[in-house]
Amino acid sequence: MILTLESARRLAVTSQHLAGPPADGGLEGMRQVLRRLRCLQLDPVNAVARSHLLVLWSRLGAYDPADLDVLLWQERWLFEYWAHAASIVLSEDYPIHQLMMRRYPGERSGYGRLVRDWLAANDELRRHVLDRLAEKGALPPGAFEDVAAVAWKSSGWTNGRNVERMLDFLWTQGQIVVAERRGRTRHWDLTTRWLPDWAQGEPLSEVEAVTLATEHALRALGVARAIDIERHFTRDRYPGLTQVLEELESRGRVVPAQVEGGDERWYIHRDALEQAEWQPRTTLLSPFDNLICDRERTQRLWGFTFRTEMYVPKHKRQYGHYIMPILHGERLIGRIVPKIDRRRGVMEIEGVFPELDTVADPDTVRAVHDAITDLAGFAGAREVVFGERVVATWLR
Repeated sequence: MILTLESARRLAVTSQHLAGPPADGGLEGMRQVLRRLRCLQLDPVNAVARSHLLVLWSRLGAYDPADLDVLLWQERWLFEYWAHAASIVLSEDYPIHQLMMRRYPGERSGYGRLVRDWLAANDELRRHVLDRLAEKGALPPGAFEDVAAVAWKSSGWTNGRNVERMLDFLWTQGQIVVAERRGRTRHWDLTTRWLPDWAQGEPLSEVEAVTLATEHALRALGVARAIDIERHFTRDRYPGLTQVLEELESRGRVVPAQVEGGDERWYIHRDALEQAEWQPRTTLLSPFDNLICDRERTQRLWGFTFRTEMYVPKHKRQYGHYIMPILHGERLIGRIVPKIDRRRGVMEIEGVFPELDTVADPDTVRAVHDAITDLAGFAGAREVVFGERVVATWLR
């Protein structure tokens, strides 16, 4: 199968629930979107709204964020774990994530040996954390004593933060889980007690886990090369991927393809070929949106060079602190730089930066304007103000 760039983009966008009528904004619509995405990256930056909330807004439109809390903390249909980054993931995927839990920290890398040695030296602290949780239930980090025999050494902010390091390592090993959040503070509990029984089935073999993760990643991506799958969902946790893809192809689960502009081998999941008629939408994307989290794939399919500038010195930024790409149909046509003043209820658009080949026809500009207005409403702003860095043809 040979795909044009336009066809490949449409497969990718539709597979991400970014085309066609938005899913209903209630619990079932949210489940529908999350079953396809499989993960929502967590990021502390709140320039407009937290990234995981923006990813859902781009697909659902206006919705009640409290519904996500229901799925997380009440139904426990979701939980927090490490996917392609620290993320919210589906509890039904717990057996897939166990592949990392069972192997962490590993012994191959120097860091893995460092963690393993530190854990061995601080077994008293490990037992203290697990015993406290078994006795008391969900607890914040401040509820544990620092009884570490050997301090954690780092050149960064984790230096000497022994309790927090132990909690993070036990979380990665799957022994504990984030049971609730109060503000930015995570409260921890034992995984065996907190996670629903239906999620804690028999462990999967390596091949079974990689096969499931591969199918999930490919459904979410729409069309992808092996390297794209490696970088998506359970990033860098696809041992034997070549053989898994060959087996899925022999069973008709995936179809090989070639995308215009190169001779690489791409794959399409059979489910992606059954999508409805193309219905484009216009929306704005979080800098960490699932569609664009792989910067190299974004460049290959869309010709769109994207990087965040949050940690770039202000005088060196090309666009601004918080950059949201503009998705218009199957194309990435530019960027906006929004900033919200919650006290005044104002969203300022510091700049709108269309790509050089983007035509500022009235329909396109109106669609982007409407998306900005919808975003402001979702973020709680009552007014939108445009700054000086908006080209005249768009500002009119």
